[in-house]
Amino acid sequence: MNYFVPLWPIMGNNSILQKLDGLEARFEEVSTLITDPNVIADQQRFVKLTKEYKDLGDIMDARKRYVACLNSIREAKDILANEDDPEMKEMAREELTVNEELQPKLEEEIKIALIPKDPEDAKNVQMEIRAGTGGDEACLFAGDLFKMYKSFCDSKGWTLSITSVSEGAVGGYKEIDFAVSGADVYGTLKYESGVHRVQRVPATETQGRMHTSAATVAVLPEADKFEVHVNEGEIKWDTFRSSGAGGQNVNKVESGVRLRYMWKNPNTGETEEILIECTETRDQPKNKERALSRLYTFIYDKEHQKYMDDIASRRKSLVSTGDRSAKIRTYNFPQGRVTDHRIGYTTHDLQGFLGGDIQPMIDALTVAENAERMKETEL
Repeated sequence: MNYFVPLWPIMGNNSILQKLDGLEARFEEVSTLITDPNVIADQQRFVKLTKEYKDLGDIMDARKRYVACLNSIREAKDILANEDDPEMKEMAREELTVNEELQPKLEEEIKIALIPKDPEDAKNVQMEIRAGTGGDEACLFAGDLFKMYKSFCDSKGWTLSITSVSEGAVGGYKEIDFAVSGADVYGTLKYESGVHRVQRVPATETQGRMHTSAATVAVLPEADKFEVHVNEGEIKWDTFRSSGAGGQNVNKVESGVRLRYMWKNPNTGETEEILIECTETRDQPKNKERALSRLYTFIYDKEHQKYMDDIASRRKSLVSTGDRSAKIRTYNFPQGRVTDHRIGYTTHDLQGFLGGDIQPMIDALTVAENAERMKETEL
């Protein structure tokens, strides 16, 4: 089934050009600001303006191509109306055909570019997979989901590093936390937050009965240090010997780290203790660095949850509200299909999907969310 449909009726040329002309002045302003020494000295502002300059530059490039297309259409029509030379008219006819086909494509590209971007889309992420209902089978499914995301990240050239693991009794994971870094990671993986459900006959089932199990996936944008206030001098650190695979060094050297931090929740006013352990590497400084990164991300997620809830409520999107309790997807083994319940998208290549081929579904979710956001911005 083809899930691509036009997201909007073609708008009039003047409406598009008016929006682009309004942005041209802002582009010139930003291009001047990023050369101002006072702006450069304010690193946070400079980073934001540099990103805005790049985004506006892409839109201005599309504007140039769009104006050239409209001019070519006008000139070709003028030749067809006023020129007597058959060869010139034939060339004009071909030029008109090419540019009339190009015009709606450029309009679609521009309208996508004009959707206000989520500033968090470019960020790296911290991901968590937790086994839910289903006992051992849920742990095995959590393991399948992790392998799926690892294969997908490998295909994108992203870096995935595990920060915390609790293995299941018969395989898979009770829970696994990992970080993913690369280009536009959060903007791609944010749609994965929620409850994933599997229907299959488990390897642990002796009588061949089908079970339904679940695992929860959370995708959190990684916090930048300037976005979260942490008094690192108040962090209490403990070290301990790691356990598990890794050779004699793991059990003899105190490479595992544990941090404790008393944090006051600005939304509730209550103080709570945050406890984070990291045993990922045999290098204690690296484990400290990763535990600290998780602390910043944890606090960022807590402090910004109300903000995210407000955005989700205002957006009224069924796609990426960030609701971790919502059942978003079912993996049905007897029928070999995966269905995303938010947009009704189904693929019958379950094995390929679990093998990491999830981009087509992410594309469909992106299209659906863009359609909703366009309605809000009246594009």
